[in-house]
Amino acid sequence: MLNGVPKLIWCNWLATDVCWQDNINLTKLTKHYGFDKTDSQFVPASKLNANSPEQQLLLASIAQMQQYLQGTRQHFDLPLDLSSGTLFQQQVWQALQDISHGQTISYATLAQRVNNPKGYRAVANANGKNPFSIIIPCHRVISSDGKLGGYTGGLDKKEYLLALEGVECKG
Repeated sequence: MLNGVPKLIWCNWLATDVCWQDNINLTKLTKHYGFDKTDSQFVPASKLNANSPEQQLLLASIAQMQQYLQGTRQHFDLPLDLSSGTLFQQQVWQALQDISHGQTISYATLAQRVNNPKGYRAVANANGKNPFSIIIPCHRVISSDGKLGGYTGGLDKKEYLLALEGVECKG
C-alpha cells in the first residue's frame, strides 16, 4: 500500500525455471519501500484473497495480463508506482504508455518525445530498466532501421508480443 492505495511495484518476465526471488532486485525494492525482504513470499493465484485490497490488485493484474495474452485487452488499467526509477526513467516509462497497441516507435523517436533528442542510448537504458514489462509496453520500441533492437525479456518474447499485436518485424 502506498498512501493507502495498493499499487504494483514490479511485474516482469520470469523464465520457467527461475524463481521470482532470484530475478527481482529485492535489496533495491526493500531499501526504496522500507520493507523486510524476509516478509516477501510467493502466493499462488488460487490462494489470493479477493477481500484484501493488495491481493485484489494482484488478481486484477493476473486477469488483465491473461486478457492481453488472449488478444482481448489492448491497454492495462492498473495502479503502478514508478517511484523506484529516476526522474528521467519515470519520464521515459510514462512516454512508453503513450505508444498505442499494435504501433512501434524508434528509440530516437522516444528520445524526442522525452525532450532529449540525442539521448536515444539513455532512453534505451531507461527502457531496459522498466519494472513493468508488457504493462508499460517497452516492447513497442524498436531500432530506427526497423529491427527489434534489445529487450530485457529476450528478443523472442519481444517478437511474440509484437506479433500478438499484429506487428510484423524485421529479423
